[in-house]
Amino acid sequence: MSISSTEISPAERLRGIVPDVEIAALGPLIEEIEEWKVRRNAVVLAHNYMTPDIYHGVADLKGDSLALARMAADTDAEVIVMAGVHFMAETAKIVNEQKTVLIPDMRAGCSLADAITGADVRLLRERYPGVPVVTYVNTSAEVKAESDICCTSGNAVQVVESLGVERVIFLPDQYLGRWVATNTEVKIILWEGSCMVHERFNAEELRGYRRLHPGIQIIAHPECPPDVLAEADYVGSTAGMIGWLKNVRPRQVVMVTECSMSDNVAAESPETEFMRPCNLCPHMKRITLPGIRDALRDMKHEVVVDQAIAARARVAVERMLEVRV
Repeated sequence: MSISSTEISPAERLRGIVPDVEIAALGPLIEEIEEWKVRRNAVVLAHNYMTPDIYHGVADLKGDSLALARMAADTDAEVIVMAGVHFMAETAKIVNEQKTVLIPDMRAGCSLADAITGADVRLLRERYPGVPVVTYVNTSAEVKAESDICCTSGNAVQVVESLGVERVIFLPDQYLGRWVATNTEVKIILWEGSCMVHERFNAEELRGYRRLHPGIQIIAHPECPPDVLAEADYVGSTAGMIGWLKNVRPRQVVMVTECSMSDNVAAESPETEFMRPCNLCPHMKRITLPGIRDALRDMKHEVVVDQAIAARARVAVERMLEVRV
């Protein structure tokens, strides 16, 4: 867990990350959020795509989808506020049946999660009887409940190979599935879903950065199209990209993913200059500091998952958490 704000003030946490004038304006709101966290015995889980004021200002636990799932399962707080999108809040609830899970804005959805339904999965099982279903965590609880095991971009290859089969159905991101297929002998049956943020990147855009900045390093998330991944010097999950940056410490880098992540990582990698081909996720940006404050103060909006669906989805999520990268 991060160090409590009673030990480090909002100004100290945000210094050098956001302008001083913003720190002065945000300070009282952040302090109010911290007070409500204590009253509610609550933690704020923040995805890497949150804006810096949230990520550095009020998050207790932060990371990619896999890290948040593990943190949600381990926390002893009574209330979890998910600074992320709805499927992440559902996953937190699935692994914490007895805890209260809140999301600051119920409209914070996901284009990828919307790309498939539980009924779609059932039809795929009919078409490919006996073939296990591997489902990306960027899906609804209903879809997870119809799956054999979940995965994230950080452990997708390991999850697929853990099943010991010749082929799997991989849902719903077609680009992540194609990337997995290039890294395993297992045959991948794809669904045609994609992320509205990552699918907008293109290879010519990246070649333009190389022409302007010789020697620049390009790192990309595997939800990007194949031509983008072919241009990248490194392809990996959110956590993988952060680890690569810490190890390689490039002079200049293009991080091909949601651009708030570049803002957050840049604050922790001052020796690297970040070029930002910025695509924002409109759903992630629905989560704000006032929304987090209101969620804690008013105990809204509670995320509830049908018990029968949650029980089945929990099996798929727990199987994923057992696979170590």
